[in-house]
Amino acid sequence: MLNSSNSPHSTRWTPRSTVAAIIERDGKFLLVEEMIKGEHLINQPAGHLEENETFAQGMVREVLEETGYRVEPDALLGLYVYRTDDKTLTFHRVCFIARITGQVENAVLDEGIIGPIWMTRNEVAAAPNLRAHLVLECIDDYLRGVRYPLDFLKD
Repeated sequence: MLNSSNSPHSTRWTPRSTVAAIIERDGKFLLVEEMIKGEHLINQPAGHLEENETFAQGMVREVLEETGYRVEPDALLGLYVYRTDDKTLTFHRVCFIARITGQVENAVLDEGIIGPIWMTRNEVAAAPNLRAHLVLECIDDYLRGVRYPLDFLKD
């Protein structure tokens, strides 16, 4: 068993907790265009969980901050693990299926967010600039009918 002193990495492994939302309307999915380190990327509305938030509260907040839409969760889509190519970061993503309940007019979006965009599954699959493979994987799981009750999460 390796301990931190003989680990190949100089820092202790700490996964990041993130939340995301699948929101579908008329065959299109709500996504976000964003600039990350000068790169134009497409992602689900998603972000890091904040201290003292439940997963659902974090998802609702992230969707509002990145799109200006108010949402409510309907179901849990799944728990996903994403590792960066260099294996230095691990993200545990809790993805929800949500529905829009309102919109904030002229919402000020998070820094780096260009804005919301609606795309079909095929448009997403053809996009060369997805932030991660999880964007399409979550959409495909949704389209396959994957659903879990919200009370699966005990937070």
